[in-house]
Amino acid sequence: MGSIIIKQGNIVNEGQQLVADIYINDGVIEEIAPSINRTAAIEIVAEGHTVFPGAIDDQVHFREPGLTHKGNIFTESRAAVAGGVTTFMEMPNTNPTATTIELLEEKYKIASINSAANYSFYMGATNTNADEVKKVNPQTICGVKIFMGSSTGDMLVDNESALEDIFRNSPTLITTHCEDDVLVKATLEKFKAEYGDKLTAAHHPLIRSEEACYNSSSKAVALAEKTGARLHILHISTAKELALFRNDIPLKDKKITAEACIHHLWFSDADYATKGNYIKWNPAVKTANDREAIFNAVLDGRIDVIATDHAPHTIEEKSQGYLAAPSGGPLVQHSLLAMLDFYHQGKISLELIAQKMAHNVADLYQINRRGYVKEGYFADLVVVNLDKPYKVDKSNLLYKCAWSPFEGHTFKSSIKKTIVNGKIAYDKGDIIDNVIGKRLSFDRN
Repeated sequence: MGSIIIKQGNIVNEGQQLVADIYINDGVIEEIAPSINRTAAIEIVAEGHTVFPGAIDDQVHFREPGLTHKGNIFTESRAAVAGGVTTFMEMPNTNPTATTIELLEEKYKIASINSAANYSFYMGATNTNADEVKKVNPQTICGVKIFMGSSTGDMLVDNESALEDIFRNSPTLITTHCEDDVLVKATLEKFKAEYGDKLTAAHHPLIRSEEACYNSSSKAVALAEKTGARLHILHISTAKELALFRNDIPLKDKKITAEACIHHLWFSDADYATKGNYIKWNPAVKTANDREAIFNAVLDGRIDVIATDHAPHTIEEKSQGYLAAPSGGPLVQHSLLAMLDFYHQGKISLELIAQKMAHNVADLYQINRRGYVKEGYFADLVVVNLDKPYKVDKSNLLYKCAWSPFEGHTFKSSIKKTIVNGKIAYDKGDIIDNVIGKRLSFDRN
């Protein structure tokens, strides 16, 4: 693999900042010291720049197999590394859905050839595949995904006994999408009757309401407490749900954890007037009060990780009327830059960004030797210029769908280099195409 030395970068790691050299050999961080007098095949002068552990995104939809007109592992993993995301965990609602070990392994085969970032894939739960879920190897698969709200195909798990069986017997962490499907459908029919073809994206947070989210999230928490399951609730979108989570114990002692996504931290319902379907997600972007409360929960520890729920659709699909336009949008290329804008606004520290986007994700999922800038760990690193602006436009988008809700926005920082397993995968605007990520392994019994 060769060697790299990063000289005099400001390393953000484990709650501290330290100007030091980093020596990488054979894909692993071999030494970190104030000054390292060793030669390397590649020298990166990082003086005046900031070095983060590579971000780990625990929730993406890269659309392969079966939905590759929207995106695929090749394109979206390259967008990820361009944004400083060195590792992703991808969701099972592809076509076919990844609800058997055999289908799951097919996705791993694709990634082993095409992914520029490190990768893992969730096993999808259904009302009828509890026996397949029980076969999951917790050391080689990131988790089990349960849709407790609308999803693709037969992936909505709404049978109470099936749900409890999975919670009670899953060999690994369970992640959930929590919305009360019955309530959402009833509210939608009510709104359709009242507004007809005048429905717009502005109605989305009223249809996929606070009540629908809380009903489902509280049910998941109650079920986890009953069964002892290790539960991680994804994309929290309301202030009300935050009462379900704790910040009075360390992450290592938590059995129930939560995630916030970039769009719920950045946008509010006021943005539907200009963004429309381009910020239509499930769960919906809600009020400015919800946004502020979620951000505060990130700061105080009730929310443990920050991710994207990256879910591309084509411009043509998003340009349809509200009812026909699918939910989801591309975010993985700009998640770290978005958080760095919040840093520039004085809302969050660099240390907490590293914690929520790398350290905590690695700890929560028990990922083997990733998520930190540490000797003996895999060299997944991002070199950032905090003070070099980066404007988002179509010319620099790497998503296959070729659009972004951030188009036209100028971020205050930019990604200089991204290193994946000791290889430069992104360098000042260019993807290095011979870099292939690795399958994650997990330190679990």
